[in-house]
Amino acid sequence: MKQIHLFSILLILVLLISSTALFVVYTQSSNQTLVREPVYFGIAFCGETVEQAKVLIDKTKTYTNLFILNAGQNPLCTNQTAVMEILDYATDAGLDIIVNLGSHNRETWQQRFQILNEAKDTYGTKFLGVYYDDEPGGMMVDWNWEEELKTNNYAFGTYTAPIQEKLQSIKASSDFPDNYSLEAQWFSWILQANPGHNHLKNSNITTFTSDYTLYWFDYLGGYNVMLAQLGWNNSVNQHLSMIRGAANLQDREWGTIITWKYREPPYIDSANNIYDQLVASYDAGAKYITIFNWPYYDADNPYGILTQAHFEAMERFWNQVVNKRVPTSAQPQAALVLPKDYGIALRDNDEKIWGIWQPDDKTDLIHKNLDKLLEEYGLGLDIIYDDPAYSKERYNILYYWDQTLP
Repeated sequence: MKQIHLFSILLILVLLISSTALFVVYTQSSNQTLVREPVYFGIAFCGETVEQAKVLIDKTKTYTNLFILNAGQNPLCTNQTAVMEILDYATDAGLDIIVNLGSHNRETWQQRFQILNEAKDTYGTKFLGVYYDDEPGGMMVDWNWEEELKTNNYAFGTYTAPIQEKLQSIKASSDFPDNYSLEAQWFSWILQANPGHNHLKNSNITTFTSDYTLYWFDYLGGYNVMLAQLGWNNSVNQHLSMIRGAANLQDREWGTIITWKYREPPYIDSANNIYDQLVASYDAGAKYITIFNWPYYDADNPYGILTQAHFEAMERFWNQVVNKRVPTSAQPQAALVLPKDYGIALRDNDEKIWGIWQPDDKTDLIHKNLDKLLEEYGLGLDIIYDDPAYSKERYNILYYWDQTLP
């Protein structure tokens, strides 16, 4: 009997040591503490009725923990009774909430801002914040700003004259700009001068939005949390590298939102591909992982664009990934350092910088080095900027944009 007791004690000690080792492996990497925070996973509901919201919540509440009421451009945004009924239903189902009731205008913003403050006070910690505005970085790089400057000087505020002078000077010399600090400051001014965003920040409400580029500058403009849009056949690894790098250096939270692949039905990608994007987001360390669910175009489908196959993929992700294992690539192995204030979307070699300037003498090499490093490191790469305000000491390996890579 004593031998049996001794064996039992030894076995317990071995198990305890093994458990401790597993915890250390999970929490320590490169002398950094890695305590895995909760992951918020759910759907951005874009329907127009309370009943549609309740049906979707009932369908997904056992394998999600987040509900985004995305009513920014539909009649729900000013219907306080309907909004609160949906949020009541979601929180009663055990879900945390993010609310989008649109951006600032003179007609209805105060009414919508009042609803948001009521939601904050009513739901406490289950109210994670407000999704405000949309794609500010994408708007910047894809807008025809040179034409806008000719017709609407007010769009540039106090930056109108300096940017006009810069445009004229560069055109006359046929040279490239020495730097893009003026454009970066202008973009920050656009975001920081937004009255609706300022109202939310002054009320201590966490602000979210999603984008498909310029995440670094979205954070500089004041957003607390950015969601990278995954879709349109864009490189998943590249977007994860861009947003995680920006969040890591600026000490912000980040996530992903899986959006359209097509501009016509079925709009969204296959269930298997969606599953792979969910897993990639999780493994890269995303705190928020969501799916954009719009439009409600099929009368026979009460769930928007999501099908039964998509729901099964979501449930598998929740049960077999989120609740069973830790992320595999949350800590980057290396970082690519871009030039300071270089506002480029990193899609094509011929795209404009800050939506104003033609590709310069840096563009081609940046793309070549980016492609090589993504191939080598995959989810292990961060993309950051050479900004002295942010320390790069966390990275063991740094590649600068102008290095010659093998």
